Amino acid sequence: MSPQPDSLNRRFTVAPMMDWTDRHCRYFHRILSQHAVLYTEMVTTGALIHADPDRFLRYNRKEQPVALQLGGSNVSELAQCTKMAEEYGYNEVNLNVGCPSDRVQNNMIGACLMAHPQLVSDCLHEMQRGVEIPVTVKHRLGIDNMDSYEELVRFVETVAESGCKVFIIHARKAILQGLSPKENRDVPPLKYEWVYRIKQQFPELEVHINGGIKTIVECHTHLQHVDGVMLGREAYQNPYLLADVDKEFYNSDLPKISRKGAALAMVPYIEEQLQQGTSLNHILRHMLGLFHAQRGGKQFRRLISENAHKPDASIDVLYQALERVPD
Repeated sequence: MSPQPDSLNRRFTVAPMMDWTDRHCRYFHRILSQHAVLYTEMVTTGALIHADPDRFLRYNRKEQPVALQLGGSNVSELAQCTKMAEEYGYNEVNLNVGCPSDRVQNNMIGACLMAHPQLVSDCLHEMQRGVEIPVTVKHRLGIDNMDSYEELVRFVETVAESGCKVFIIHARKAILQGLSPKENRDVPPLKYEWVYRIKQQFPELEVHINGGIKTIVECHTHLQHVDGVMLGREAYQNPYLLADVDKEFYNSDLPKISRKGAALAMVPYIEEQLQQGTSLNHILRHMLGLFHAQRGGKQFRRLISENAHKPDASIDVLYQALERVPD
């Protein structure tokens, strides 16, 4: 079975973020943007093979287009999990070669794999063999002392031999010894020009840029040099930014949803989830930044933070929080 042409438009994507981009977060983001490609949190191959896969793979079809990010380095296990993702209807599988945490390093997952480009290439080759959905890779500029531009080029060359065509590049290196995952998101300097150079040097590849991007204007600047932009923390902490994505990057002429309109559009989903036993806090925590930098925004966040975790919390918590925000 050979991969089909990749029809996903990744001009704007929301990054996979551990503990953040779960299915509730993605459902909310989809209300704000109909076209942005959304990514799951990283799921390890071990979790899918040795635990309950449905716990990690289930999602609402309204989230599509949605990609599953996998963590692992065992070729056959990655191929098995990619097939599972296709069966669940995911639109893409992405291999994590960027996470810098100690926990994943010890299991040969994430950024440490940049030291093993042939293994990454072998993994991606096997992942693509049995499925028709696209398989992509997300990686750093380098790790520790393996951080020259020439080494980045060798990594991309080797990995591209797998047939992988989509490279999402976090424009920082990872420092695996001495920095925490949080520090690795800020301390190593951003080198956007390296990502631009990779696109120039490998024009046949689809190259996307990630890291430190905060505004729509910045996105447009990057898109003069690369094929797509991926936002992480800013898209999560200031989610209403996503309400501009469809018009700015996908030429949509649909009216922009209001902040309150987005909150109210979540009500049926929240009520359904509450009936299934989901904690209100597990959903509303993703909406705390909806009124970022707006009048009443702090009161909105405070009311949710103080009440959504209570055992008897109902949809009224959201209604009461919305009353704190002027029309």
